[in-house]
Amino acid sequence: MGDRVPGLFTLVLHSHLPWLAHHGRWPVGEEWLYQSWADCYLPVLRVLDRMSGDETAAPISLGITPILAEQLDDPHCLRGMHHWLGDWALRSREAIDSPDPRTRSIAAYECRRAAAALDEFEGRWRHGLSPVLRPLIDAGTVELLGGPLAHPFQPLLDDRLRAFSLDEGLRTAQQHWGTRPTGIWAPECGYRVGMEHGYARAGVERFMVDGPALHGDTSLARPVRNSGVLAFGRDLTVSYRVWSPKSGYPGHADYRDFHTYDHMTGIKPARVTGRTVDSADKAAYDPARADAAVDRHVADFVNTVRGRLIAESERIGRPAHVVAAFDTELFGHWWHEGPVWLERVLRALPAAGIEVGTLADAATAGYVGAPFELADSSWGSGKDWRVWNGPQVTDLVDLNASVVTETMAILDKEHHTARHRDGVLLRDRVRDQIVRELVLAVSSDWAFMVSKDSAASYARDRARTHAHAAREIAETALRATSERACDVATRWQVADGPFPGLDARRLAPSDAVALRRTADRLE
Repeated sequence: MGDRVPGLFTLVLHSHLPWLAHHGRWPVGEEWLYQSWADCYLPVLRVLDRMSGDETAAPISLGITPILAEQLDDPHCLRGMHHWLGDWALRSREAIDSPDPRTRSIAAYECRRAAAALDEFEGRWRHGLSPVLRPLIDAGTVELLGGPLAHPFQPLLDDRLRAFSLDEGLRTAQQHWGTRPTGIWAPECGYRVGMEHGYARAGVERFMVDGPALHGDTSLARPVRNSGVLAFGRDLTVSYRVWSPKSGYPGHADYRDFHTYDHMTGIKPARVTGRTVDSADKAAYDPARADAAVDRHVADFVNTVRGRLIAESERIGRPAHVVAAFDTELFGHWWHEGPVWLERVLRALPAAGIEVGTLADAATAGYVGAPFELADSSWGSGKDWRVWNGPQVTDLVDLNASVVTETMAILDKEHHTARHRDGVLLRDRVRDQIVRELVLAVSSDWAFMVSKDSAASYARDRARTHAHAAREIAETALRATSERACDVATRWQVADGPFPGLDARRLAPSDAVALRRTADRLE
């Protein structure tokens, strides 16, 4: 055990994929889900499961977006994942006879990985993520962070839809794991002035922002104005050691190259080798060589955290808090060796005298500074909103604004004519599906993918498809018979059926939101 280091370190992981079920397979669609499941979610949960039985291991704060949780419990996705794992096992065997010597050299390694994943899935995952994760939450290995339903960029969202999406998202977490999160990963770390009041109303006590939103001083959580809701900032000095826009461990020459495929088998046979080396010229992947690099990067990260905690504690004159935050999908999907690095670093940090705790632990222990006048921000390019409302996504901004305005107006009109029984407003599956399509349409993923030119046409198609669905169902409900509207809603629900507990009756009428907005301004 190393000398005790002042302060507290927290590792935060944010797990998210958009709704992919029934919306394409390859190159974008369900394949993205199954690759992430096999390469990231299976091994990361395996790591956390091993950590839960070790009293010396470090806990983490783990965000699971409601839309990802729905897919990892969905029967269609579970069947598809089982088939995908079987196909992976077959492709790995075919690699033994590949004409590419790099692929042949890694075939046995890949066969072992595929067989282990298939065995684990059949033994532990056949009923989805919920029964795998809940024991880790109950044991305190994981602090669960929640979020809004389908990962919207909240600062640009209609007030009513934002409040509804967050509350329903927290309800969804409770349905999956028996606990309603009091901390969230705000999608894209997006914030606009006043959102803290909505957080407080939803029972959210803490949320993540990017470091620059706190002017780079992330040494303590900060209450946002007079709300009492805490903003925790991502420490970029530490986080960028792992992953940054220009560098980080996954780009090391000895790690597995994400972009180089053997197209006959789908296996990635090469190591990074060099940033300017063409795929055809990259060297064969060597697991032993990569494993040695993991140890070096674990040591580097522990030293970085140690130095940062000491320096920040000296600077502020009290023990400091350091938060490193990443997308969970980095660990295994984008960075093949990430889960191994994760387990080793979570054991190495406490062994080096560094106290590791969750965001909740930090709040309880008093790692809280003075109130802060948080400004509009995100963790995207420029740390502002340009990724989600810049000129390259004007069409999506306009689409979101129009479909929300149109469908919400129809929902308001239908609210006053909806069926009642004994004075109680009855649940309406048509209204539920309108709202379901609406929250899928305004997912932040579509604008992000367009802005980053990553499957941009797929993203635009997805946004337009869900917007069309919301409009079609709403207009049918307004103009046709209830039977016809129900038929249309049911047809769309076959493909878009997440959140069975979503209840449109909880979407506040427009007059109630106007009163709430006035109250927020007065505060």
